[in-house]
Amino acid sequence: MIKKIYISFIFALAASVAFAQVDRTKAPEPSPAKEINIGEPTTFTLKNGLKVFVVENHKLPRVAFSLTFDRDPVLEGDKAGYVSMAGQMLMKGTKNRTKAELDEDIDFIGANINTYSTGMYATSLTKHQDKLIELMKDVLFNPAFPEDELEKLKKQTLSGLAASKDDPNAIASNVRGQLVYGENHPYGEFETEESVDNITLEEIKSYYNSYFRPNIGYLAIVGDITPKEAKKLIKKNFSDWEEGEVPTAEYEMPTPPEETFVALVDREASVQSVINVTYPVKLPIGSEEVIKARVLNQILGGGFSSRLMQNLREENAFTYGARSSLSADEYVGSFTASASVRNEVTDSAVNEFMAELIKINKEGVTQDELDAAKASISGSFARSLESPQTVASFAINTARYDLPKDYYANYLKNLEAVTLEDVKAAAQKYILPNNANILVVGKGAEVAEGLGKFGEVKYFDRKGNEYDPNDKTALPAGLTADKVFENYFEALGGKDKISAVESLKTVYTMSMQGQTLTFTEIKDNEHFKQEVGMGPMVVSKVLVNDEGVKALRQGQEIPLPEEAKSNLKSNTKIFPELHYAEMGATTELTGIETVNDKDAYVVSITLPSGQVTKSYFDTESGLKVKTSATQQGPQGEVTVYEEFGDFEAVDGIMIPKKNVKFQGRPLNTELESAEFNIEVKEDTFN
Repeated sequence: MIKKIYISFIFALAASVAFAQVDRTKAPEPSPAKEINIGEPTTFTLKNGLKVFVVENHKLPRVAFSLTFDRDPVLEGDKAGYVSMAGQMLMKGTKNRTKAELDEDIDFIGANINTYSTGMYATSLTKHQDKLIELMKDVLFNPAFPEDELEKLKKQTLSGLAASKDDPNAIASNVRGQLVYGENHPYGEFETEESVDNITLEEIKSYYNSYFRPNIGYLAIVGDITPKEAKKLIKKNFSDWEEGEVPTAEYEMPTPPEETFVALVDREASVQSVINVTYPVKLPIGSEEVIKARVLNQILGGGFSSRLMQNLREENAFTYGARSSLSADEYVGSFTASASVRNEVTDSAVNEFMAELIKINKEGVTQDELDAAKASISGSFARSLESPQTVASFAINTARYDLPKDYYANYLKNLEAVTLEDVKAAAQKYILPNNANILVVGKGAEVAEGLGKFGEVKYFDRKGNEYDPNDKTALPAGLTADKVFENYFEALGGKDKISAVESLKTVYTMSMQGQTLTFTEIKDNEHFKQEVGMGPMVVSKVLVNDEGVKALRQGQEIPLPEEAKSNLKSNTKIFPELHYAEMGATTELTGIETVNDKDAYVVSITLPSGQVTKSYFDTESGLKVKTSATQQGPQGEVTVYEEFGDFEAVDGIMIPKKNVKFQGRPLNTELESAEFNIEVKEDTFN
């Protein structure tokens, strides 16, 4: 026992002596940054101008080909979206293979081929490289551009646009582009339903013929292949590729606003505000400022330990995440700091954003922050080298942007050399709290007033067009809610015709994650039933019958507050506008608002329960195109609404083929069937 104590004492003494020899108050000296051995590319250029870079890497028996076209940005105008589609259409079939055959041949050798508007990427096992090249050539030189595939692609794009139409982040992205770059710069463009409808094969083919040329091409080959093998392979397969004159373009350099202002996109249904503090910057790729700017952004908003995250999330609990980006670009870069916050803290969150921008601009950063940022960036850079696509992009970027040949090899050395003074200088150059667009997508009625302290509040629609919220179209003299209803009845097919309807069954469907959801509603002016099904399974059900109001989810009843039950009873009416007077509801024509770029009369309806709903009627067609109501949600009041469109006549009565329900996110449904005056049985509403 004594021996054990003695040995323990010796170890403790040794440990204490060792500890005494190390000054724990000082951070350990960082080891010197190493030069990274990325692999010196072997380069050659074909007579047609194609520049080729070969990086040997024999660790795995794989080879990757990355082709990039160095073109100026393309302004797409009223056909925005065709450039992206041109890249996608390359994989929709060739003159030698249908899309299915092409996919099958790629899968057969376990390869991967992706195409995009500025090039293509392909990879496979080395033993299949000849077949891979043959497939690449077929895709690159023989695209069929089938009309039916373009129509499918347009339909998919339109479906995506419909799904994201009311997404606040998508709205913010579109408006941000307009604010930062302007409508006359390619970076400010975005797809719309109108622009996608305008796209034809003519634009697709014209883009392909203009820009898919070897004289602006950079081909990086990375993997288990020797330069000699690569040169033989490329010369054999790409020497006949004809060069051509490629269009060029110049655009005016976007500039930050002269003074900070608030750009507010009023989204009635928002319970959260999407905040973007954003502006353009001049930060060319390869500039010696790029690494310093990356360190700066890492500290400000580049990770979980960043200042923005610690302030807005950890200290104030305004958001789950607050981040920033400071991007370099050959033409024009940008800065954006962003977060999504609750309505009631929108102005407080913006205040913290601006405070952090001002602080880092004036004071710079600390040594601890600098060291942590370098460590994080160093780790990310090292991990990125595991991807052959990254190594290929390094080779291409070095040539495209005339970077020093050792730019990436010395990246960590240059990173380690960044000083506190460098970061402060970068902050003063690129962090511009006095010249920022403060973009907020949120509920104007709740957030506008508090935002005025940050600058002039300007209103923008969802396409980035500024408007005056006080400049509203005047209502026609003598027009009332009842007259709007009468016009609606005529638009539907006539008051007498719709008054004769005693029951209605509609079935709407939508796709979600590969499954088809079915929304079935039956009503007879006294009862109501709604079922949401997925295949043979009933997911949820709402019943309003002689026994009362009931809601079920997967067979289990869900408790409903009395207010919700009272409001659900109004759903029994097939055409509720026929019954508001007998229901004891009051109606008021309140104004004209825009719904999907068209004017609509707004009628406010106050139900006997006290709930206020709004109905919107197109000023031209007279049809009801939207309804909205405010409900109590977990985070407070929530505005839910439905939009109706693409009407068609069923038995002489107009029914919307499209129904979009917005509650947190859009549910885009399509009419499958509508039946009037169906037989109502005893169990219909059970």
